[in-house]
Amino acid sequence: MRRLYFVILTLFTFTSFSQESKPFIQEIVKQFPNVRDIAISPNGEEIMFSAQNINGTISTIISIKKNKDTLGKPKIVSFSGQFFDLEPFFSSDGLKVYYASKRPLNANTKEQKDFDIWYVERETLDSEWSEPKNLGAPVNTKYGEFYPSISDNGNLYFTRDNPELKRKDDIYFSSFENGSYSNPILLPDTINSLGYEYNAFIAPDESFLIYGCYNRKDGLGSGDLYISFKKDNIWTKPINLGPKINSNKMDYCPFVDRNNVLYFTSKKDASPIELPDELTINELNNIFNQYSNGSSRLYKIPLNLGEF
Repeated sequence: MRRLYFVILTLFTFTSFSQESKPFIQEIVKQFPNVRDIAISPNGEEIMFSAQNINGTISTIISIKKNKDTLGKPKIVSFSGQFFDLEPFFSSDGLKVYYASKRPLNANTKEQKDFDIWYVERETLDSEWSEPKNLGAPVNTKYGEFYPSISDNGNLYFTRDNPELKRKDDIYFSSFENGSYSNPILLPDTINSLGYEYNAFIAPDESFLIYGCYNRKDGLGSGDLYISFKKDNIWTKPINLGPKINSNKMDYCPFVDRNNVLYFTSKKDASPIELPDELTINELNNIFNQYSNGSSRLYKIPLNLGEF
């Protein structure tokens, strides 16, 4: 196995990281069966993530607020908790949160629809969030729209599943012009393919894009995270972020904070393949309850763009 892994690494080019990825807010994350995606407010004082049940049929957005260096208790945000909500993202001023949801379009029905991008807003950083608002056409369609990511100038990057194209999920771009969003365009084949591309994080200045790809030839298995740079208005060939981030399990939902720390979700599993003899119940439960146990967990790693 080690020899095969070495051969794979010599065949494909990965970026290198000087540090290993580490669990993020470990004790809070372990309170929930699965935790996926993360957003941190521009001032660094609020964290949002999606908490889900084991089967992924319930999804609710959770908020944690900081008081200096102390994290508060996790709470369900005011605009979530009833419908299937996930993938929050703060605007650059912290006054809006965009997210994906299957909630009904109006209060007269409880029938959920496909995924749309919604948002809430507030007047100041201390104000309460508004009622949820559907972003509407041309971004939202009869297909599923997911994982909004907003640059500092308001441009929107998101995932759409359009079966009419006879492709899998793709990354789209919609420019923010005169207070509204333009008709979304499919990012070029440098980024997209006939397979799955999803969960794109756009840099605040749109200089790079980190996103998920499923089962590519240069992947480590399942879903991997890749980075592409925008040079002379052209997206470069994506680079696999390598084995200090990606595993042979699902690695997805990237987010980079204003300090260039990369956060992501992984289902990596450090459980031993062979168990020792005469294992006690406590030892078995310690294996089951370790952080990297195959459940969706949050991790972080410094992102040094000079390493690319």
